[in-house]
Order: sequence, then C-alpha cells, then structure tokens
Amino acid sequence: MLNKNIALFHEGHHHHHDHVHTDCGCGGSCGHAHEEDQMSKDEKTLNILLVHWVNHNESHEEGFREWVSKAKEMGKEESAEYIEKAIEAMQKANEMLLEAKKHM
Repeated sequence: MLNKNIALFHEGHHHHHDHVHTDCGCGGSCGHAHEEDQMSKDEKTLNILLVHWVNHNESHEEGFREWVSKAKEMGKEESAEYIEKAIEAMQKANEMLLEAKKHM
C-alpha cells in the first residue's frame, strides 16, 4: 500500500488530499474484488469531496462580498450586481451539493 499526500494550491489556498493507492500486483486478473474496493473508496471520496466543495465555496463568499462593496465604491454597479448573482449561484450550488450528500 502506498500513501500519498497531495497538496493542491488554489487561489492562495493550500489544500491537502490524502490518496491511498493499493496494488496487489496482479494487473487486475487475480479475481480479487478490485471493482468493489474501488467503488467503496470512490463513495468515501465523494462524501469527503461534497463537504469540501461546500466549505471551499463558503470560504470564498466573504471575499466576493468584499469586492461587491469595492465595486460599488468604484461606481461599478453592474459589476457589483453580477458578483452578487455569482454569490447567489454559488449558494444554490451549495444547496445542490448538500442535497447530493443527503443521498449518499
């Protein structure tokens, strides 16, 4: 079993994701339940990702709101409106992600 810690960098944020890779050395022809193992791992990963995506989106919301204010101060009302719409869309996306999590 090989454990890898993969660091992702995104807009100044540093995210760590642990990935576990297993290899029985059979090349997939041993008859082991690799497909079931992978489905179980994928389900765990998806559960983690759904929460991560919501948290990640929420972490950006404060910054977006700050720039709504700044855009308004610059007289860029339309830009501010579109950023506000983006916030609303992100909140709707979070609702969908949380609904997906309920069905796991």
